[in-house]
Amino acid sequence: MDQTNNSARIVTIDDLTRRQWLLRLGELVALAGVSGALPEFASAFAQGQGIDYPQLPPGLYQASQDHLVHALSSGGKNWSAPAGSETEYLQPGSSQPLQFFSEDELAVITRVFEVLLGNIDRSALSDATRWFDLWLSASKGVRTAAQQLDPLHRILAGAYYGEDSVRELETADPQAVARAGLGALHDLCLKLHGRDFPQLTVEEQTEVVIAATKAQAETSVHKFLELARTEAIRGYYTSAKGLEELDYKGNAYYTECPGCTKPT
Repeated sequence: MDQTNNSARIVTIDDLTRRQWLLRLGELVALAGVSGALPEFASAFAQGQGIDYPQLPPGLYQASQDHLVHALSSGGKNWSAPAGSETEYLQPGSSQPLQFFSEDELAVITRVFEVLLGNIDRSALSDATRWFDLWLSASKGVRTAAQQLDPLHRILAGAYYGEDSVRELETADPQAVARAGLGALHDLCLKLHGRDFPQLTVEEQTEVVIAATKAQAETSVHKFLELARTEAIRGYYTSAKGLEELDYKGNAYYTECPGCTKPT
């Protein structure tokens, strides 16, 4: 009976995470794109305000998921960044110093991610947790940059991404959510099982994660699990193994042109 109940719990948390987010990811891909012009309603607003926008020069004006996928689709090959590249590339399997979490905290995050993502490749799991650590460490700077946007850039960002998305960048504090959430997760573990998260069995950890996702939306533990789930999915499905699971058929990354193999 216990084994049956435990299996049901594992299926439940899997259904709540990877499958739903795969569908969500498909929606995002369908909506993704880069536009060189303002949407009509934004242009009308600008004209109503008497603002004369200059013609934008050619260039990349937002981070492109296509470029990220292009770089990650190398299948785990070791390569160095192109000379003069503005992007820092982390070599697969390389060690990156922690930026936000302590080693003990990262161990908790790793187990939470493992419960959320299921039985995945260990290197991909590490990539996802390291991504969460790096993303959190940069979130304060992102919020500050968003708050200091030039007014014209602020109008453009609101028109392109939506006012709610831009306002969230300006006000959200993921670092505070993570800190409060880790403490709340500790308290929930003690309440349910009398032990901290790393000391629980796999079944107990799954039970705690499910309980956290079902907690009231305004509680610290629920906010933390929602944040962790979002970034776990993002981190995993932009790793080499995650892209392979999505059966991505895009271009491979080359540090130099391989040349033509057919004789002329």
